[in-house]
Amino acid sequence: MANHKKDTRYIFVTGGVMSGVGKGVTSSSIAAILQARGFSVTSMKIDPYVNVDAGTMNPTEHGEVFVLKDGTECDQDMGNYERFLECQLSQDNYMTTGSVYQEVIEKERKMHYKGKCVEVVPHIPYEIIRRIKKAGQTNKAEIVIIEIGGTVGEYQNILFLEAGRMMKMDMPGQILFVMVSFLPVPDKIGEMKTKPTQYAVRSLNSAGIQPDLIIARSIVPLDNKRKEKIAIFCNIRKKDVISAPDISSIYDVPVNFEKENLSQNILQKLNLKPRKKDFEKWRNLRKRIQNSQKKIKIGVVGKYFATGNFVLSDVYISVIESLKHASYAAGAQLDLYWIDSEIFEKDPKKLADLKQYAGIVVPGGFGSRGVEGIIQAIQFVRENKIPYLGLCYGMQLAVIEFARHVAKLKGAHTTEVNPRTLYPVIDILPEQKTILSQNRYGGTMRLGSYPAKIKKETIAFSAYKDTQISERHRHRYEVNPKFINRLEKAGLVFSATSPDRRLMEIAELPKKTHPFFVASQFHPEFQSNPFNPHPLFLKFIQTSEKNKK
Repeated sequence: MANHKKDTRYIFVTGGVMSGVGKGVTSSSIAAILQARGFSVTSMKIDPYVNVDAGTMNPTEHGEVFVLKDGTECDQDMGNYERFLECQLSQDNYMTTGSVYQEVIEKERKMHYKGKCVEVVPHIPYEIIRRIKKAGQTNKAEIVIIEIGGTVGEYQNILFLEAGRMMKMDMPGQILFVMVSFLPVPDKIGEMKTKPTQYAVRSLNSAGIQPDLIIARSIVPLDNKRKEKIAIFCNIRKKDVISAPDISSIYDVPVNFEKENLSQNILQKLNLKPRKKDFEKWRNLRKRIQNSQKKIKIGVVGKYFATGNFVLSDVYISVIESLKHASYAAGAQLDLYWIDSEIFEKDPKKLADLKQYAGIVVPGGFGSRGVEGIIQAIQFVRENKIPYLGLCYGMQLAVIEFARHVAKLKGAHTTEVNPRTLYPVIDILPEQKTILSQNRYGGTMRLGSYPAKIKKETIAFSAYKDTQISERHRHRYEVNPKFINRLEKAGLVFSATSPDRRLMEIAELPKKTHPFFVASQFHPEFQSNPFNPHPLFLKFIQTSEKNKK
């Protein structure tokens, strides 16, 4: 048997009876507390979709598409991993059902299997296991956290669970299974119910897996009675049931886990010798959040909010977290409001409502719906000197608004919305035209990290305090070089460009004309974390706070 002290350990995190109860935050927090104990940790997400990656998914159906440094379009939980671990992950940390099948089929075509009959079992689980181990090797991790998307009992997950079962059988003492399950407290009954968790564990048992730990999510903390009941009926120790009640900040979770000695419990189960304990940064973050008494009211104007009768904030989860990071650093609590841009198209008088906000954000997006409403909102905040932060599409629409109403290019637009506009101030990249003509949509945008140069004596420079930056992108359209001189003469400042000055990366208005009007072609929200807020978000929040006063 291999020496366990030197071998990589693997922790699988699965869902219970319903999705959306916090598997991503749980996985991130487990990784964070083990990192705080001195171990090198990496996290991995498995999505049970046939999509090869998350790039072609509708955001209102799937939530935010997070982009890694190498350009991988992936699930929003990857953003949580990076924020909690203060790291940069790669494509090795993400897989989908589609990517696994694609790889196996390509290997079969290349005779990798040397003429064998390639079957779903065992070849698909073998490929899953290979990728899981590669994630550990690439990141030089002692512990790998693997989150399996969806819930236990779903047909889509069975092959990933099978891979975990095979690994546990082959690597005794190195594999751990954690189930995150929700315990409802029905209003009319008033009693916390454990039966759904019992059924979830039985479903996991049917896949040949017994959970080692149960993270019990609920609106309130678990009492001893409920812990005892879960322990008896789910075949685990009482101390292996971890209470995870609803809290105001996800960044409280690592500290709450440690109150129940979760890291020590995990290390014992994985036969790992305990190391240092360093939770100071998490405790300090918690204090900073709790001590932030003043509120700052920020409005987000967009069009991907509605999902039936509910608001889908997951579409912009990285934007929300980045605003929170900056607010905490500024000693404030974020008071966030969602503003559907279509209301301005129906009733322009409602634009006056924007005066109640300390600052306005327009995040990324695609397509024509709600665009004129966003442009109207941008014009209003520019003319009324309300701090403005535009992200990706938010920059493109800001350029369009400025072109129309300041540079006097009547009808200026993006060719994405109006291909026949006389003033295509935003146009598709030449290389993208060829790609789209071939209907190649997946993984073909300008993706991942690219360098940029910042001009001195600009708001961007005052935020970054550097002339060289690297930021992550996800777009096909750019500011049209043919109109740059005309826009600059009218007063728009392109404060950051690509090193060859071909692509405009940040547009802003001079501070003498507006307190903060800054928009980036890239997505700064992909590089913010609670311990190191992104410079643009921090500058935006600080200026908004001053503007409010």
